[in-house]
Amino acid sequence: MRMLYFFTLLLLTCSCVQHKQLVNFNQGPLPLNKAEAIANSIDLSIQPEDLLQINVSSFEPEAVKAFAPQAGGALGQQNNNLMQQNTGGTGVNSLELFTGYFVDRAGYIDFPVIGRVKVGGLTLGVAHDTILNRILPYVSDAVVSLRFLNLKITILGEVGQPGLVRLSNKRVTLLEAIAMAGDLTNYADRANILLVREKDGQRQYVYHNLQDPGIFASPYFYLEQNDFIYVQPTKAKVGGITDQTSRIFTFGSAGLSLITLIIAIFRR
Repeated sequence: MRMLYFFTLLLLTCSCVQHKQLVNFNQGPLPLNKAEAIANSIDLSIQPEDLLQINVSSFEPEAVKAFAPQAGGALGQQNNNLMQQNTGGTGVNSLELFTGYFVDRAGYIDFPVIGRVKVGGLTLGVAHDTILNRILPYVSDAVVSLRFLNLKITILGEVGQPGLVRLSNKRVTLLEAIAMAGDLTNYADRANILLVREKDGQRQYVYHNLQDPGIFASPYFYLEQNDFIYVQPTKAKVGGITDQTSRIFTFGSAGLSLITLIIAIFRR
């Protein structure tokens, strides 16, 4: 009977999440009160199927009117299709998406007046200079602004709000993305967070351990567009979703075993 009692207690203990499993960065010392150089920060490069906002301005608005995004034609239809994919037809940010410049699979955009421009693989800074140099022969005081329109990542698993997360900042860390998804649940396995990245025709699989402070130096700590993150559940969640009847039986057996053990002790 004692064996049954201890086995039941062990089963109940295994179905609970322990405190140390809920604490991040607890597997090594943090360099407190010390400044660390950030060596793993990245500058995002433009990828096929990205959507860019490109605005051209000048002291003479009429001089750059021809460089304004065109809503019609093949470019407009292409962006309209992308808008439907990204917003589900809800119209969220539809104006920006409709007037953005779609990067085709070869890395080119179709820009008014100057034609096709290769921007794939370039950072925003280099792409800016490339486009500006193509426009300057037409407008000597042209100013170009360029940014991403469709930065997004996907987070599934043990987070508060799983799904698609749209980013307004090109410099986003794994921790910021998790925070935007409602933080980790109590059943999240902080030692096994999968990141899937597709880039340059290749797919990479990387596991992060949030309990290891070394995550801050990981080359994958800073996210890129279209990254996929999956937060695995802990084994304790199995106990949390067990059938109600099984749970009643388990607690009933534990209570019965405890009563039997107490009676046996007092009979001695």
